Amino acid sequence: MVEVGGEPVRGAAAGGGPAGGPGTALPRPAAGRRTGGTPKAVWVVWALLGLNTLGSAGAKTIVRLPRSLIQMATMGALVSAFALALALNLRLRIRAGAFLFLLSLLLVPSIISSLHLEVGVGALFRCARLTIFIATLWLLSRWWNGSLMLVRTHIRMYFGVLVSVAAGLVISPGTAMPEYYGGRLVGALWPLTPPQIGQYSAVIIGLTVLLLLDRRTTGTSAAVVIVPTLVLLAMTHTRTATVGLLIGLALAIGSLVLTSAAARRFFAWAVVTSTVAAVAFSSALQAWFMRGQSKENFSNLTGRAKVWDALLTAPRTLPERVFGTGLGDKSFGGLPIDNSWLAVYNEQGQLGIVLVAAILLSLGGIALLRPPSLPRACAIFLISYVAISSYTEAGLGDASPYLLHLALAASLLAAPAPAPAAAIPSTAPAGPRRRIPRWDRNREVT
Repeated sequence: MVEVGGEPVRGAAAGGGPAGGPGTALPRPAAGRRTGGTPKAVWVVWALLGLNTLGSAGAKTIVRLPRSLIQMATMGALVSAFALALALNLRLRIRAGAFLFLLSLLLVPSIISSLHLEVGVGALFRCARLTIFIATLWLLSRWWNGSLMLVRTHIRMYFGVLVSVAAGLVISPGTAMPEYYGGRLVGALWPLTPPQIGQYSAVIIGLTVLLLLDRRTTGTSAAVVIVPTLVLLAMTHTRTATVGLLIGLALAIGSLVLTSAAARRFFAWAVVTSTVAAVAFSSALQAWFMRGQSKENFSNLTGRAKVWDALLTAPRTLPERVFGTGLGDKSFGGLPIDNSWLAVYNEQGQLGIVLVAAILLSLGGIALLRPPSLPRACAIFLISYVAISSYTEAGLGDASPYLLHLALAASLLAAPAPAPAAAIPSTAPAGPRRRIPRWDRNREVT
């Protein structure tokens, strides 16, 4: 008996038939497991991690949900994800990789800076949350083999979130598109901001388009996901998500152009359509992109540039420059930072920036070295989208959807583990048997 992916596989039937002979029993997936030895419960762990990263602060909802209750739900989801992942991987079998190694090193500046308690006891709580999040990813790494199972789970998970957004829009349009957000779409049932909804929409659309190009899904199923999601993305007026979607898809499809005729056709069709739309609807696209803002407000990124300048010019000690001031709520002076690199610099210092940059560069380098394939294209899309959105969104230094996107990219870039030779039934013909004389069959050996 040998183990493949942690599951025992017998090379012959109970009757003792030779491998490859009539008595051979081919390996069958155990009950409750997917083909390839991946438990079905893995997608539950992934969904719980996604629930934890939804956040507890955002727009006003139809039913006022106490923030403490939301935090209990999100933290309960994280603890449940870790417990379930540990139950699935009691032998603590992991697959080491550059992504998880560098992500674990990010805990060093996080803990060192948070121990000073300059941002309060909440910094230690956020460190514990990040530690559990990374530990859960380590436990799940056992099943990272380049398959598309987690891609489908990722799409379903965030599509379920968008269904709740659409339901809130139907129930209370005024709450879902409030004036204090400039009429942009927010979560009316769960406190979600327009950038969050735009991010989930862009990731879902990009991954679904790639699955459709490789014929891993039907046109009808893809349309059911893409069309309403595209409408929600337009209603959020999220420029970063839209630009990230377009550039990420261009890079991902470009990686398939040399090996996929469907990718070449789609790329050519997209270029022609985009050119025609840009010419025919230039004024409407410009109005949507500007969101009614003045050129001055647009140039300073809706006030973000002022916060960034204040953060960079603030006096800091040497330890604060190297290790940061501790994990906080990604704000400075009471205003959101809205930039992953500056948020990491503020909370985890220069060391944090180096580690986050190393994470993106390592994933990008591995993706470039992989042969063209659909998993590689999905990984390129996710990496490029996260890199682009990091300019106006924070989250790369803490447990967030962006780290979950990068974890999915790392799982897609992981090479499949080779099956042990003993697990594969032998098909080689058996050699000639030596005939034992009848007089020597019952001979005693002394």
